[in-house]
Amino acid sequence: MAVMLPDGEDLNEWVAVNTVDFFNQINMLYGTITDFCTEESCPLMSAGPKYEYHWADGTNIKKPIKCSAPKYIDYLMTWVQDQLDDETLFPSKIGVPFPKNFMSVAKTILKRLFRVYAHIYHQHFDSVIQLQEEAHLNTSFKHFIFFVQEFNLIDRKELAPLQELIEKLTSKDR
Repeated sequence: MAVMLPDGEDLNEWVAVNTVDFFNQINMLYGTITDFCTEESCPLMSAGPKYEYHWADGTNIKKPIKCSAPKYIDYLMTWVQDQLDDETLFPSKIGVPFPKNFMSVAKTILKRLFRVYAHIYHQHFDSVIQLQEEAHLNTSFKHFIFFVQEFNLIDRKELAPLQELIEKLTSKDR
């Protein structure tokens, strides 16, 4: 399976490379539906009626704030890009060690990226179908889920908004 740690590969390095890849994929997938995800259509960042997400980055916004989905996703993508660009968190030079808190930062990034998938599936799947992007979205999400499950990177309760879909996408491959 494409998500397993290759022999001799450093776990942090593997998680870092895949985190960057997932960030780029989700950024691109979300980019295809931005015309449909507006302040008016998505006044709250949500994944269906039961799940609402508030933004806080711990630096500029310490106390979680309610905001529209496009605003939340803009905050999120900017925050993730800042993490990825930070050489102390994501060293780009071979041999430079990862910090002790790397895995916890990576888990936070992946948890938040999951929320973008959840929002797209719950609020914009009709648009995804209209754009004929569902195969791409499903393939990307399936890879993401297998990866985070392989390394226990997102708590099960965080995955609840897409639990049925996760079971459907992963059951025939287990």
